[in-house]
Amino acid sequence: MIIDSHCHTGKGDLMTAPWNTDAPLAAYLRRAWAAGIDKTIVMAAFHTDNAQANRQVARMVARHPTRLIGFAFVNAKRDAGRIFGMVKYAVTHWGFRGIKVHGYEATPTREICETARALAVPVLVDVASRAEVVDMFAPQYPDVNFIVAHLGSFTDNWKAHQQVIYQLKRYPNVYADTSGVRQFDYLVQAVRIAGARKLIFGSDGPWLHPGLELHKIRLLGLGPIDQELVLGGNVLRLLRGGHRAVRHYTSTLTAAEISKDGPDGTVSLQSEFHSEPLEEGAEYKL
Repeated sequence: MIIDSHCHTGKGDLMTAPWNTDAPLAAYLRRAWAAGIDKTIVMAAFHTDNAQANRQVARMVARHPTRLIGFAFVNAKRDAGRIFGMVKYAVTHWGFRGIKVHGYEATPTREICETARALAVPVLVDVASRAEVVDMFAPQYPDVNFIVAHLGSFTDNWKAHQQVIYQLKRYPNVYADTSGVRQFDYLVQAVRIAGARKLIFGSDGPWLHPGLELHKIRLLGLGPIDQELVLGGNVLRLLRGGHRAVRHYTSTLTAAEISKDGPDGTVSLQSEFHSEPLEEGAEYKL
């Protein structure tokens, strides 16, 4: 199964650049289908109201439930104090499977990391070339999985690429996606130094062509097992815990308890939420 782990959808409200104006999916979905991509993780475009933006993503996922997987976009500063409520609502009501954070706005805080831990979901974080912040949050939360977007830099910052590659090797809970990495040899280095189990295919659609980004993975010349890991196996492994945790969490709540926490709700992190560990090698199918 091929999974594109990084794509945006919905409309932004700032309208100063493509990524905060509109992320239309129609052309992307046609291109992804033609390229053989089975599923896509989608998150909002930049928006000043992430609760509203995440609702747009939820509507799009509902239209394409067999092809799209939602991640909740949160801003560590603007959404502070309500992040757990926002993400829990997205997970339990809409079936979202992760959190997206962008370092252009704010890097992950303890509130975000503790939310990810409680809900057993990964955090996709664009560190915006500030690879040093990975050395702050990754060792503090070894039980949270972090996916570093663009191998650390969308702007071809080679120092960030190099630093993230060694962070992939250093931290068991740090992974990187391949979206928008134009300096191809850093992808080669990432596999050679950290191994194929640490690299995850992503396109940064709809603005980048998913077929072109997918072809970069095939050009790495990986063996069939390693290529399968990069193209889908690795991200499936990271989504497993959240799937089991969501089922357990929702089964312990009544309908009234779920409905009282809206997407803007503030919920204590001291909930009676416990995820069940997965058996080693357990199979999971989306």
